[in-house]
Amino acid sequence: MTTTTRMTAEEYFALSVEHDWTQLVDGELVVNAPHLEHALPQGKLFFALTTWTHAGSGRGMAFGPLDVIIDEYNVFEPDVVWLREECLPDPLQGRLKGLPDLAVEVRSPSTWRFDLGKKKLAYERAGLPELWLVDNAAASVLVFRRSGPEARVFDVALELAGPEVLTSPLLSGFSVPVERLFRR
Repeated sequence: MTTTTRMTAEEYFALSVEHDWTQLVDGELVVNAPHLEHALPQGKLFFALTTWTHAGSGRGMAFGPLDVIIDEYNVFEPDVVWLREECLPDPLQGRLKGLPDLAVEVRSPSTWRFDLGKKKLAYERAGLPELWLVDNAAASVLVFRRSGPEARVFDVALELAGPEVLTSPLLSGFSVPVERLFRR
């Protein structure tokens, strides 16, 4: 579905229902209907991040899909997000204010072009520290991160597959072999 005029985040929230499988990308309402091959790596990454957060204190929290307001014309619903402990709202009510520290997007036929294009650019412009694009068709993970807090763009790009291990400077001690994300 495309609209003739750009929809704002305010208009989007007036029309959408939480968890209705829609996102707002550059003012366009985008419907995402994930398949089973989408849910497999999403669930495994969520489980791995949650297990890691519970293994030590002060490791923040991982969440499943939730609205992330990027700007006036972009409201994304990453498949998994992680927030540092000091960025967790208290109480956990309402919408997330600001960006997560890590956003994970898993390939869906209806949204992959946005994930690689407009959404990646919007995340980068907004200052997201790290983005993982999980490509279930290629059984790989594309990692985009900033080399440090002062970096204005994603200046580190990796493509990991097979036995290569997914880690992050944000997640001290977290690791998962990429091939494990795609195993049944």
